[in-house]
Amino acid sequence: MHIINTILVSDEVIDSFFCCDLQTCKGACCLDGDAGAPLENYEIKLLEEHFAVFKKYMTKEGTKIIEKNGFFDYDSDNELVTPLLQNEDCAYVHYDGEIAKCAIEKAYLNGEIDFYKPISCHLYPIRVTKLPDYEVLNLHRWQVCKNAYIKGEEKQIRVIDFLKDALIRKYGEEWYFSLKNEFPKK
Repeated sequence: MHIINTILVSDEVIDSFFCCDLQTCKGACCLDGDAGAPLENYEIKLLEEHFAVFKKYMTKEGTKIIEKNGFFDYDSDNELVTPLLQNEDCAYVHYDGEIAKCAIEKAYLNGEIDFYKPISCHLYPIRVTKLPDYEVLNLHRWQVCKNAYIKGEEKQIRVIDFLKDALIRKYGEEWYFSLKNEFPKK
């Protein structure tokens, strides 16, 4: 474990390779799970503000869930998460052919909104654990991402390189480049 400012970073986050392989997994991280994606408090307002724009990319079922139950839910630890459909898909899912993606991200990429998507989704496969004085970054190992780890190793793309934009979005450029300078490629 390494510390940069008040962020603890696991060795696995620094040393592992990763490159999403959507053609293989079909966006399973948007479809499977026992709870939705973690949300930050400030993201609830952004979801509400931009819903009218990105809902056109959502499934009918997702739109109905949001309109009926609201923009967030709680997991078993009483933490804020994205709502799920009964079949465990994220309510904010958008399909690009057979690949599950994010409706919020689609609207952002089309230049329609300025909110990319929840930061926990952007950071995946890194999961953030909040402690009183620190945040801890760990790697979430999941069978559906097995090929992404293989592809990352083949292409020599480290997790911290693959997630550069997300890490800068969350912690800032200075923090990110401190991490990169402290742990350059071997």
